[in-house]
Amino acid sequence: MSAPGRLLGLAQLSLLNTAPPQLVAIAAEAGFDFIGARVRAVTPTERPYDLQPGSPMLKETLARMADAGVTVRDIEFLLLDGTDQRSAWLAMMEAGQALGAASLTVAASDPDTARLADTLAQMAEDGRNYGIVPTLEPISYQAVNSIPAAVVLARAAGCSIVVDALHLNRFGAVPGSQQWQDLEGNLDLVPLLQLCDGPAQRPADRPALVAESRSERGVPGEGGFDLAALVHLFPADVPVSVEAPSDSMVARLGELGWARRLREAALAVLAPVSTERVSAAAKAVKA
Repeated sequence: MSAPGRLLGLAQLSLLNTAPPQLVAIAAEAGFDFIGARVRAVTPTERPYDLQPGSPMLKETLARMADAGVTVRDIEFLLLDGTDQRSAWLAMMEAGQALGAASLTVAASDPDTARLADTLAQMAEDGRNYGIVPTLEPISYQAVNSIPAAVVLARAAGCSIVVDALHLNRFGAVPGSQQWQDLEGNLDLVPLLQLCDGPAQRPADRPALVAESRSERGVPGEGGFDLAALVHLFPADVPVSVEAPSDSMVARLGELGWARRLREAALAVLAPVSTERVSAAAKAVKA
């Protein structure tokens, strides 16, 4: 059971090598409410998952979802690089619509802000036909690597922002910072919060940032991030997805064991916040 009033999901990156039908089954057994599905490979070395309408994998995924009661909330991942990628995102939106997803996560390596803004606006317009909103993720080692930059683009294009605990910490959006205030003033743009943990110290260079992000994040509540403050910042009904890839821990615990560990850890982070909010509400009623 998730924290009161809050849906809890398992991001594909937490188990990148687990195909979506199996990810649904594992998420259900571990107690998650939803998953994020990777409908397009990010790197050439990734295993691609064909979730296009008519594919056997889509049929199997939908059957597992119906049996388990687990939904797909978000699909991923497209890195906007300044080239014409419309055919790619339209195919992703077709897959996302078939899965019942609400958002498509993108990041940006395109340094041309005006061109990027036009791309996002076109994506947002196309997404309306599929019931899918592009969700821009500011990433510490990409061109859009701050909350203010993401907010400006999202407001102009009519898209959303996904907030990832790792990248917030890596580009300095921590409690007390200006970026934290920027985030606090734009919470309406954020439909999903991604949780993980890690050392407070930022890795030394870009390759180290990439390696940490893709394959060695920490269990929520076991690192140096102020996750309690982050969760407190958001309304109680904002869904949380656990995005914590760890090749070493999956090898040690297995897929289901890792999923269970992540859920238990996430609940331990979320539960005190939920309890405090219930207590505050009760006091307000008595006052």
